[in-house]
Amino acid sequence: MKHITNTLLLGILLLTACQNEKVQPSTSLPPGPEVNYLSSAETESLKLPFSDAVRVGQLLYLSGQIGNLPGTLKLAEGGIQAETHQAMTNIKTILEANGSSLDHVFKVTVMLADIEEWPALNEVYVTYFPNHKPARSAFAGSGLALNARCEIEVIATLSPGQE
Repeated sequence: MKHITNTLLLGILLLTACQNEKVQPSTSLPPGPEVNYLSSAETESLKLPFSDAVRVGQLLYLSGQIGNLPGTLKLAEGGIQAETHQAMTNIKTILEANGSSLDHVFKVTVMLADIEEWPALNEVYVTYFPNHKPARSAFAGSGLALNARCEIEVIATLSPGQE
């Protein structure tokens, strides 16, 4: 019991000493990568509360894309496959406008309004990645913006030579 009491007292003394010590923040850490918030004029005209993409160093993080026609809040007509095609076209456009391409996508997240539509989405999705298959997650939610059937977000590297 005496050993436990001595150990507790030593711990309290060390804790008190550490709390009384003024610790200076380290200034030797290098600054983090620059962060750029990127949006097209079409997206800005819709006054939506997000950027098309955010560039952090050599990575592009795209906001989720639904199958809306560019510059509008109107979904492509034709159901899940038409919306998937339009969402992927929107992604391709954003990537290319910001120094990347579908060939540089390494992570995809797919959100579906109905998981039963996953096979139909996949029929379109695979045509956009003929050379490689990015890591991917997919899940169904209880509702997507504008009653969309799918929303797709990606992370990509910049194309070589883009800085």
